[in-house]
Amino acid sequence: MLTKQLSIFLENKKGRFTEVAKLLGEEGVNMKAFTVSENSDFGILRLIVSDTEKAIRVLRDQKYAVNEADVVCISCPNKPGALGLVMDILTQAGIFIEYMYAFSEGDSANVIIRPDNLSLCVEVLKTNQLELLAASDLFKL
Repeated sequence: MLTKQLSIFLENKKGRFTEVAKLLGEEGVNMKAFTVSENSDFGILRLIVSDTEKAIRVLRDQKYAVNEADVVCISCPNKPGALGLVMDILTQAGIFIEYMYAFSEGDSANVIIRPDNLSLCVEVLKTNQLELLAASDLFKL
């Protein structure tokens, strides 16, 4: 099961994330998970939203550079060592994680990963009976 993620390229200057958050909020698009990475020239905002197509349209209308990518969202117990076990399964299968970010709510931790091989990653996780989430599942949490 794959989840759609948006990557938005932002100038590395004050208020750029604020603009995106306000713009999406005004259009009724909710951000469930996000991460920001940056270098000296620009930042990349990666996020999972309630309405991917609407977010893309709204952001592109405002001249933001937006890319869409498939990622995998795993739900695991929110306890010490749980993520290590999941990562060990993926490492043993030869899967490289390009990047990841997470959020937890109560007893569950939700980890969004971008593996180098999406189909193998999903297969390995399902074989090991790990819980995969779709974007719609994230908004039910």
